[in-house]
Amino acid sequence: MNYKMIGRFFALILAVEAVFMIPALAISAVDGTHSATRAFLITIALTLLLSAVLAALSRGAKHIFFAKEGLFCVGVSWILMSVLGCLPFYLSGEIPHFIDALFEMVSGFTTTGSSVVSDIEALSRAVLYWRSFSHWLGGMGVLVFLLAIVPVSGKNEGFTMHLLRAESPGPNVGKLVPKMRQTATVLYLTYLALTLIDFLFLLAGEMSWFEALCTAFGTAGTGGFGVRNDSLASYSPYIQNVTSVFMLLFGVNFGCYYLLLLRQFREVIRDEELRLYGGIVLGSVLLIALNIRGLYATVWDALRHSLFQVSSIITTTGFATADFDLWPSFSKGILLFLMMIGACAGSTGGGLKCARALLLLKGLRRNLAQVLAPQRVQMIRVNQKPVDEKIVANTNTYLCAYTVVLVGSFLLISIDGFSVMTNFSAVLACFNNIGPGLESVGPLCNFSLFSPFSKLILILDMLAGRLEIFPILILFSAKAWKRS
Repeated sequence: MNYKMIGRFFALILAVEAVFMIPALAISAVDGTHSATRAFLITIALTLLLSAVLAALSRGAKHIFFAKEGLFCVGVSWILMSVLGCLPFYLSGEIPHFIDALFEMVSGFTTTGSSVVSDIEALSRAVLYWRSFSHWLGGMGVLVFLLAIVPVSGKNEGFTMHLLRAESPGPNVGKLVPKMRQTATVLYLTYLALTLIDFLFLLAGEMSWFEALCTAFGTAGTGGFGVRNDSLASYSPYIQNVTSVFMLLFGVNFGCYYLLLLRQFREVIRDEELRLYGGIVLGSVLLIALNIRGLYATVWDALRHSLFQVSSIITTTGFATADFDLWPSFSKGILLFLMMIGACAGSTGGGLKCARALLLLKGLRRNLAQVLAPQRVQMIRVNQKPVDEKIVANTNTYLCAYTVVLVGSFLLISIDGFSVMTNFSAVLACFNNIGPGLESVGPLCNFSLFSPFSKLILILDMLAGRLEIFPILILFSAKAWKRS
């Protein structure tokens, strides 16, 4: 393990985190919330000090960086970033227990949106801003941001791919352009442009600039932290519809937007993952709208709430306009299915990903065909291109790891004694980075009922879900800590 090289990245990451806390510090100073101002000052100073120490210790690092270092670097950096990022919550006293503050921060960075705060509107604007901005920063990834802004020489091109693959969601991450730094820049510029457009549409709906900014951050990162206790339920239908559309847009593979910029419209239309994503959304919206029609005054209200919740759940955003825990079992069953499927690979959404679901379905069809014709060789193709068998094998391995983590976490938090649906949906909500679950962790509830032990399990689930499991699992391997 090349610890010095990893230390250099940790130093850069912490410096970036400290800089991004400055707007929150400015808001607290303007508002006169002295406890928040003090908390952000202390945290920024501590983070910069630790960054400087790591930079000094990692001088003379050798440029040797492999996949193991990439996974290790991503896993540890996200934990370190979360521990330091939660200090403003804890030091200000607005979230008085450290485990709760850590849960809230991990939920923010991993774009989960699950919360332990009962009265969100009692939080200061500085803390609300930092909560929501953590979604935006974590949505595309901190290391992807570093790759976009930090100059990388030719001999270092190797480790950039390892970092991007370790942090970016999806079964396979490739280059949009020849250089990885250019790829990261394209991703972040697209991300920034869509966020800005969403913000402007929200302002047009007469939202205040602060609420529009926080909502845009939560929508872009598909995170779901709101600034009101009822999420988006008290906002106008216009605001809800705008958010529905942009949640779906941020659930699309960002590579499709790059193809649109290149005017390769046919490639986008033929994209099988995008078709699957759109088909699931359309079918779910119509089925749920028909099922909940009797609960609303008009069919348009039923469609609006159905579209919003389907968009929120499949993109793993977690905003809510209604208490869907009161909906019929059929509708809740569809939402549970959407929790597991998630958005597209290469988006800011979580879950299993439509790309993996597509590969698993094609793999199942191939295996059935081989049972009928054992001598026939059949390749799995996506978008008319053959899929490398390593990707197919990795997808199957991921599904195995996904199941093991899901079942293990469910059993561990069941020690608290809550209902099966509460525990199962809580794990699904955290592991798939969704936010709300069902029953005691439904859209009008929170996760404060769990014990500190269960919250730590759910924290690991959130990190594992956001980082595609393996960067977290590798931290429990003794081989990962050995020097190369």
